[in-house]
Amino acid sequence: MREKNSRDLVTNRKARHDYHIIETYEAGIVLAGTEVKSLREGKANLKDSFARVEKGELYLYNMHISPYEKGNIFNKDPLRTRKLLMHRREIDRLYGLVKEKGVTLVPLRVYLNERGLVKVELAVAKGKTLYDKREDIKRRDAEREMEKAFKEYRR
Repeated sequence: MREKNSRDLVTNRKARHDYHIIETYEAGIVLAGTEVKSLREGKANLKDSFARVEKGELYLYNMHISPYEKGNIFNKDPLRTRKLLMHRREIDRLYGLVKEKGVTLVPLRVYLNERGLVKVELAVAKGKTLYDKREDIKRRDAEREMEKAFKEYRR
């Protein structure tokens, strides 16, 4: 669900390598002003982050947003837990999906939508085994080889 006028601020490329993506959702995120400024500069990391449903609310853990250089006393803790905003029905649906064994919520990207709001693309994901990862790499290499051969054939 890529939007036409969205601008990616941070992406989690490793998530697509480590997980099978089942579904994706869009969620708002509660941020302080200095965090938004730091995000716009691209100073954030989603590497080990995940989301969890607790007491009917959705939270994002381990997302690192570097302190804004000109923020002084208004800067927040870089690794603090951040609340995600979704409709109650969607949160309940996510909770039902995550109760299944081996399924987790992983942020794929943080982006600005067309109205300038910071959004998080969350994925319901299932972990890949080492074998699955190897299969993906083989398939990607084969596709690359086919594309290369096709380009040479067209010349």
